[in-house]
Amino acid sequence: MDPLFDEFLHVPARLSLVALLAPADWVDFAFLRDTIGTSDSALSKQISALAGAGYVEVRKGQERRTRRTFVRLTPAGRQAFERHAAALERIVAAARAQAVHPPANGSA
Repeated sequence: MDPLFDEFLHVPARLSLVALLAPADWVDFAFLRDTIGTSDSALSKQISALAGAGYVEVRKGQERRTRRTFVRLTPAGRQAFERHAAALERIVAAARAQAVHPPANGSA
């Protein structure tokens, strides 16, 4: 396994969430929920886990009588995502290389 592979971040719900946050600054909770297609409680659970790991920051605010929650990656979260994405890219590249040039003895 690649040493930069992040088991914690690889959970599909967390990986989807940080992938959505990566190109943005503050992102609205409702946008994340609707884009990922999950419930408020499931998303809250993943955001709490990521916040506990120091990967995201949460900000609550008020806009026109409506309380809103915003989320963004921390610098540590951004670095973790970039490392993990690079690890995934290396794993895929190695698999593709094996598919093109399988080992002579047939073992992987």
